[in-house]
Amino acid sequence: MNPEIVQNSTSDEAFAARAIELARCAVGLVSPNPLVGCVVVSASGSIIGEGTYLKDNVTHAEVIALEEAGEKARGGTVFVSLEPHDHHGKTPPCTEALINAGIKRVVCPIEDPNPLVSGKGFERLRNAGIEVVTGILAEEASKLNEKFITWHKKGRPFVHLKLAMSLDGRISLGGSVSTALSGELGRKRVHDIRHEHDAILIGGNTVVVDNPSLTDRSGKMRRRPLVRIVLDNRLQTTLDSTIVTSVNASPTLVFTNSRDAAKVDAIRARDVDVIESELGGRDLPGVLEELRIREIQSVLVEGGTEVAGAFVDARLVDKVTFLISPIVIGGRNAPHAIGGMGASELMDALRLRDIEITRHGDDIEVTGYPMGENE
Repeated sequence: MNPEIVQNSTSDEAFAARAIELARCAVGLVSPNPLVGCVVVSASGSIIGEGTYLKDNVTHAEVIALEEAGEKARGGTVFVSLEPHDHHGKTPPCTEALINAGIKRVVCPIEDPNPLVSGKGFERLRNAGIEVVTGILAEEASKLNEKFITWHKKGRPFVHLKLAMSLDGRISLGGSVSTALSGELGRKRVHDIRHEHDAILIGGNTVVVDNPSLTDRSGKMRRRPLVRIVLDNRLQTTLDSTIVTSVNASPTLVFTNSRDAAKVDAIRARDVDVIESELGGRDLPGVLEELRIREIQSVLVEGGTEVAGAFVDARLVDKVTFLISPIVIGGRNAPHAIGGMGASELMDALRLRDIEITRHGDDIEVTGYPMGENE
């Protein structure tokens, strides 16, 4: 057993869970930085300080919690959802604040994947004589910051494929007719998922068929507007489409290789950011690199069929969510959820792990992670 990972008590788990809960309160308010929550527990076992990191407030969760605890923190334990940083950035090192506060023990589930931080914070604390306990609720903490972890480990945005479909795997009626499949609670869940992401991505055909607004209507606060991305090599996006007419409320990026300069100029004149390249929207690594440059930490891929299939074929999917409605559409022409080349052998199919199944009214959500990803 790793000597850093010790047998935890029930109280340690409870306090660690509280730190994760505090971090989760900042979803939508910290990207591209991580979600961090902190709890300070006195030597007698009582919570005396709590903190949640918010990017616009700058102050880190550990400092907020220590300030609330004051002198009572001396000799106590700090529970924090991510490794405290030990470098000078916009703020002094959190490790320094913990040492100066007289903390005797730090319980933290995972290392920070940022090379500037990873392992260095724990080392500084140990060198100062502070006991460091890791591994408690590590899986929960990793899922909480899955977007931040992917951002640093893979050098690209976290890609979450989300599709609403019928029981027989169709995403609309035959002829690509705009079709709302999910019920009220399912649609609410969709907006909660959108709230967790920096951007939402679709193909040009979906713009034509559905004319979607692609907005976050969860009602929750977010630091930056949801960026809308369209992969549109045929440049089907029209000047009167909702994503163009509402561009002032939500930034819109269109990736294309269209040679119709007049149409490109007309769309750009509406303040839509048109990004041209040889392959346009077919160059998925190039698309993700452009999003990384723009500090977009996560992207929710909502389809349609060929866009979803392209991401699956390229193995550029970090998480999958299917919202399944109890409807059977049938028909030869009704589009399936996933297009693209597909698997030639069953062993090549995208298999999921850590499956979670949840009901939202009559709709069923199935969420999982591709095997081999983030393991």
